[in-house]
Amino acid sequence: MKKTITFGIPCYNSAAYMDKCVESILVGSDYADDVQIVIVDDGSAKDETPAKADEWQQRYPNIVKAVHQENGGHGVAVMKAVANADGVYFKNIDSDDWADADALKALLAKLREFIAADEQVDLVLTNYVYEHVEDNTRNAVNYRRQLPVGRVFGWNEIGHFKMWKYLLMHALTYRTETLRRANLQMPPHTFYV
Repeated sequence: MKKTITFGIPCYNSAAYMDKCVESILVGSDYADDVQIVIVDDGSAKDETPAKADEWQQRYPNIVKAVHQENGGHGVAVMKAVANADGVYFKNIDSDDWADADALKALLAKLREFIAADEQVDLVLTNYVYEHVEDNTRNAVNYRRQLPVGRVFGWNEIGHFKMWKYLLMHALTYRTETLRRANLQMPPHTFYV
């Protein structure tokens, strides 16, 4: 069965917080069979990340896939998830992040609608909330002034982006085929991509 979406979760010594990430996707999707989670253990050696990834796969073998690789850094782990994705769409979610259940349900409904209509949308942009755990603050990021809302549009309809309103991975869901065709190579051992 082709999956609607694959969530790639790059993990490096993430045992202390990766469960919250995985659980948020499972709960937010109602454990849907058309959702896939690819947990990429990026050579974790200092904690139980590899074992936790395997446990998640054992518990939900139709949803979760655990992939282990030598440490290559965040970008290499993201691209390993893309290589293992069975979803029509792909979204990266870092292991210390989580998905809001209502927002995830809305995203899944829209992606399923695109697939049912055979509408090949290359990129879906969503708002997100950035929580600064260190100082207990939140920053809601939305694009309603820069982008048309609730419909498919092209590059010529994009408004002006302020310097602080850039697109981060948290807002991006790609059509997997588009990512693969781009043959994007992320440099190994980069701290942040």
